[in-house]
Amino acid sequence: MAELPQARFSIGQVVRHRMFGYRGLIFDVDPFFFNTETWYESVKASRPPKDSPWYHVMVDGADHVTFVAERNLIASDDSASPIRHPLVPEFFRNGQYGSYHLRTLPN
Repeated sequence: MAELPQARFSIGQVVRHRMFGYRGLIFDVDPFFFNTETWYESVKASRPPKDSPWYHVMVDGADHVTFVAERNLIASDDSASPIRHPLVPEFFRNGQYGSYHLRTLPN
């Protein structure tokens, strides 16, 4: 069995999209590409690899989420501003220095 690729970023980490420049907050990580071929065809111009981690990201200042290949994200986020997204309070409590902490789910 093949070993899963190691994710460079983690849930709760604030990132920036390398090509589009938006800030976002990672709320889930897939070890490989897990979406439809139709969706991949719509983004394949950048040729993101399917066998590397992909991230579910809440887009700052918007109400949508996106699915981003690891190579299109950078960790450097020089803003101290909190992420503004309607799902943040449902998943996270505020952290410091570019990271957020998952809320503890009730049993």
